[in-house]
Amino acid sequence: MSGRLRALPLRSRLALLVAAAVALAVAIAATACWVLTRNQLRDELDDSLRNTTAAEPYLQALRQNCSPDSRTGENAPPAFAYIQTVQGDGSRCVGLGSKAVDVGSEDQQVALGLRGSALHDARTVDGEQVRVFTQLSEGRIAVSISRPLTEIDQSLNRLALLLAAVAGLGVFGAGAAGLWVARTALHPVDELTGAVEHVTRTEDLAVQIPVDGDDEIARLSRSFNAMTTALASSRDLQQQLIADAGHELRTPLTSLRTNIDLLVRSEESGRDIPADDRRALLASVQAQMAELAALIGDLQELSRSDTGQQSSRAEVVALHELTATALERARLRGPELHIDSALDPWYVRADPATLERALVNILDNAVKFSPSAGTIEVSLCKGELTVRDHGPGIAPEELPHVFDRFWRSPSARGLPGSGLGLSIVARTVRQAGGEIGLRPAHGGGTVATLRLPGASEPPPRLEESDEGPPTPPGSGSGSSSDSGSGSGSSSGEV
Repeated sequence: MSGRLRALPLRSRLALLVAAAVALAVAIAATACWVLTRNQLRDELDDSLRNTTAAEPYLQALRQNCSPDSRTGENAPPAFAYIQTVQGDGSRCVGLGSKAVDVGSEDQQVALGLRGSALHDARTVDGEQVRVFTQLSEGRIAVSISRPLTEIDQSLNRLALLLAAVAGLGVFGAGAAGLWVARTALHPVDELTGAVEHVTRTEDLAVQIPVDGDDEIARLSRSFNAMTTALASSRDLQQQLIADAGHELRTPLTSLRTNIDLLVRSEESGRDIPADDRRALLASVQAQMAELAALIGDLQELSRSDTGQQSSRAEVVALHELTATALERARLRGPELHIDSALDPWYVRADPATLERALVNILDNAVKFSPSAGTIEVSLCKGELTVRDHGPGIAPEELPHVFDRFWRSPSARGLPGSGLGLSIVARTVRQAGGEIGLRPAHGGGTVATLRLPGASEPPPRLEESDEGPPTPPGSGSGSSSDSGSGSGSSSGEV
């Protein structure tokens, strides 16, 4: 049965459920009405029997002219009630115009004086159901007065037919009303279904469903509109990413193809390229291959950040240790630079590899834009990492775009880089629950500020598993000065 219901459309199921609920309610109400009416009629009949009394002359005539059998005949007047006297031995004396009624034990007890009255159901000798009231008269005679129950049954039968007709009309009306209510209530769902089918068929994410009210259907419509808006935005970003990536890849690929073509033509024509030019071409090919590899790596890293893969590898890490490692890598890239670092212990929860990559990007950016023999200042205090360089700085109008994908400031377009480094940094920091910002430094240069939630003490498990974190070079609460490649805030791209 449940399987058949599931096969029906939703509006049909709603209409059937409404009709069934109304039918059940009508049936209960009709049954209760019938039972209450029946009890009321029987109570009125009982009261009528109790209030019916036989006059003494009539009782005298009844004693003189009675029979143990029914006394109905052509000359008998119509009886309002059947009257008979009852003896203690169970014998009866039926009055003229009355039917003989079976004598029960209750009637005998009244005749014997064991009880004052009795009220019960019985049958006449011809099988008619009657209601019997027996009591002692003034002459100490037990008199039974009976009335047929057919007069009640006829009224109850007419009432049952009326209630059945009303219930049928009610159920039919409830089914029609349920179907109308289902169609009205599911109209927004039909619109939503049509919108989903339209999106599936045409991939048009610009479709929006009208929202009216604050009910569940309106919430569902708002959620659908928000979902299509988010999907449209995601698709636009994806298309923009593909277009930007294609544009960024085209330049090194074109240069790489040109250099390789020169080398191939040299081999095919037999004309040797001068040794210096050949070395320059090979060095250019190597640089372009490295640029392509870096760009592809950045795209992969950004893709992992977008899908949230790194969140599953989050663990408690020492930010000061990762910063010290990133500083060592930065020194190798700019050995002529001077670095001042002051790193206080700070423990955060993040993916170690991704967070270290973000720190390296920040420091590489500072190295890239720092002047020769310049100074980079790095400090970590209470979870706030600041990297300050003394480069050209960032123009105020460019600050809102520094974390956009593939964005590069005009001054950085001639330098190596893909324009994805700061975008990766921003995504990594946000996923770790922190925030990052860039601002112009007083006196020139740029300051990058990175804040991550954490604590200055390692959690108990880290303390138990390690005797103590080693102090890497360049870290500590003190300040160390080095002539190495430092890293700092970028002046436009990573």
